[in-house]
Amino acid sequence: MKATIIKTGIIRAFVPAKEFDIERSFYREIGFEERTYDDSLSVFSQGEFSFYLQNYYVKDWADNFMMFLEVDDVDQWFYFLKGLDLENKYAGIRFAEPVDEPWGRVCRLVTPTGVLWHFGKFIN
Repeated sequence: MKATIIKTGIIRAFVPAKEFDIERSFYREIGFEERTYDDSLSVFSQGEFSFYLQNYYVKDWADNFMMFLEVDDVDQWFYFLKGLDLENKYAGIRFAEPVDEPWGRVCRLVTPTGVLWHFGKFIN
């Protein structure tokens, strides 16, 4: 028996936040729109992409949590992020310059919680 693949709907990751209000501010600053559900859960969206930010933190989990967002221009996105001066506003922020990978191009950013974001563009 084959499972039916859902053709409509949304799939969202639950992203951890060590300091919920700081992480909320961080995501708003990098261009996500926030919809708050309560004092422990928000949805952040940018275009068709969205995720839950939860007021929940386990260090081992957060330090191994990764997200990927495909962007139109990796270098433009990187310079946009660098121009926000995030490293001086939020503790723990780390950037990696854009690099070419066999599958495309990517830059990486570690959030104040320790979540590793990949902003990439696939080669066709």
